[in-house]
Amino acid sequence: MDKQEEMAALAILIHDLRKHKKVTLNELAERIGRSVGFLSQVERGLSRPTVADLTAISEALDVPTTYFYSLAKPRALRWVTRPDERRTLYFANGITDVLLSPNMHGAFNLLDSQLEPGASSGERQMSDRSEQAGYVLEGELTLWQGDDEESVTLQAGDAFQVSSYARLRYANQSDKPCRVLWVYN
Repeated sequence: MDKQEEMAALAILIHDLRKHKKVTLNELAERIGRSVGFLSQVERGLSRPTVADLTAISEALDVPTTYFYSLAKPRALRWVTRPDERRTLYFANGITDVLLSPNMHGAFNLLDSQLEPGASSGERQMSDRSEQAGYVLEGELTLWQGDDEESVTLQAGDAFQVSSYARLRYANQSDKPCRVLWVYN
């Protein structure tokens, strides 16, 4: 990938992430201390951010700076992804998410979440503004929801759906890998 293609790919990634996080250009500019015009140029691939800019953007959008370093390869069709074109994020505690959706600004997004044996989302429940659903492809997934931490263990073929702002955490408590097709809006 040449420098121009890299800049274009980074521009799309920043734009899609900002839209996914429901942050306006004005809000992001204010958070990082830069002008709206500068950010607009970055998101259109006309300006290249500095390391400091990219770090500030990652902090403002609540992702690690490394999120921007593993750009997906350019795709021939912007509405299709092939296995070697997908972004993969490696999280602590043994979870790997592969973004199956070609971008992050659609009505919903698809993730292939892979959990190693013993992997978990952490001890604290998460709350996301997105409605979420999942389908267990293989293995087993334990979900805890709500203040009373009601739990349920799902097997391959089971599905779930939780409303926006639901308090949730999850884990693979088995000794075999687990894969979940995760859908969120």
